[in-house]
Amino acid sequence: MGFDLTPTAAQHDLAKRAHEFARDCIRPEAAHYDRAQEFPWPVLEEAARRGFYSPLFYRDLIGDRTGLSLPMFMEELFWGCAGIGLAIVMPALALSAIGQAATPEQMLRWAPECFGTPGDLKLAALAISEPEGGSDVRNLRTRAVRDGDDWIIDGHKMWIGNGGIADVHVVNAVVDQELGHRGQALFVVPGGTPGLELVRKLDKLGCRASHTAELKFDGVRVPAENLLGGADKLEHKLAKVREAARDGRRSRSATLGTFEQTRPMVAAQALGIARAALEYMTAYANHREAFGAPIIDNQGIAFPIADLATRIDAARLLTWRASWMAANGVPFERGEGSMSKLAASEVAVDATERAIQTLGGWGYITDHPVEKWYRDAKLYTIFEGTSEIQRMVISTALGATEGRPPLYVDLEPSGGPLSKMFGRGTEIRTRAAAAALEMKDRVPAPLVRAAMRVLRPPR
Repeated sequence: MGFDLTPTAAQHDLAKRAHEFARDCIRPEAAHYDRAQEFPWPVLEEAARRGFYSPLFYRDLIGDRTGLSLPMFMEELFWGCAGIGLAIVMPALALSAIGQAATPEQMLRWAPECFGTPGDLKLAALAISEPEGGSDVRNLRTRAVRDGDDWIIDGHKMWIGNGGIADVHVVNAVVDQELGHRGQALFVVPGGTPGLELVRKLDKLGCRASHTAELKFDGVRVPAENLLGGADKLEHKLAKVREAARDGRRSRSATLGTFEQTRPMVAAQALGIARAALEYMTAYANHREAFGAPIIDNQGIAFPIADLATRIDAARLLTWRASWMAANGVPFERGEGSMSKLAASEVAVDATERAIQTLGGWGYITDHPVEKWYRDAKLYTIFEGTSEIQRMVISTALGATEGRPPLYVDLEPSGGPLSKMFGRGTEIRTRAAAAALEMKDRVPAPLVRAAMRVLRPPR
């Protein structure tokens, strides 16, 4: 089993460039865009200029088999500001859905339209949630009906990032009423399509630099080629779902699959907020004096910070594991994606709340950014599935995998027959070590030392 947390040279450079961008371009503008609730177009332009706003950039990160490039980038970006960060990465959520469902031709057609180019930026939106559904994708009511060479979409969407202002909307809709949520499909609805209505821009508690909207689809007509995957793939999928239903088997929702793949990405965003709060309160506690000493000398201040640092690192490891699994096609059979999102989002809320408490009255006013981070962090226990939904996914997965061994036992091993015979902990190595110890007084010292060098742990 390979386990190496040392970043590659490319990952190290990516994290460094992302951190510099967050420090120099995002943080100085964060308070303004939070107060004004304006879309941060100038920051997006700079992101595009630096290569951080492009479909090829995100596809490249998603293709990293270590799985670590994307969460490293996300954490640094959202360390800067979650609202501006969401404005920058929102098209990547739509791109992820397109990447899972689209044909290669559709990918080439729509991926560039999700981002545009510097000087001619475009936006994309992933329109999943509905007023009656929220996290319950089984209760989605938007419908799509075939009409000749077109599809007609009717429905109501809520909490849609970039909704109504996007050039590309990726919309899920039920195409088979009898199959319900198992009979969904994804469609591309270009901005400005007749019947697509921006009902209102939502006035949010936090992440106020990002645009979030309520949408209605009233007889929205799109051509058949806007059905992601195409008609043949859809019919094949629906046939499998019907067969599974007849046999009493459960089939998977494509929407749920999209959520599972993006949850580690969202977890990394929450980690950026949590880390920002941890660093800020630690620095404040180191320099703020009360009763003749820095307040960090008080265990009531220091111990909660220590607990949060531990939980943030634990959540990061869960996130990296889930990202590695997604990058290598390892199914989240035990709810690993939901574990990462649950741990990261809840520690983000706790860290930002503790930061306010550490700063006291100063933390409650806008002189310091911790109150903003607190408002931003709360979103992460809600969107992409609430914490309650994550617990439901995890507990359901545990029930379904009752009696199964841990993931590392279940995974297909690497290393081949030589590793199985001579790797660390194998029976042959153990017997050889025991024999060497028994013969140490009868074997020349150089041979014993050579054997011990083979067996010693790496330095």
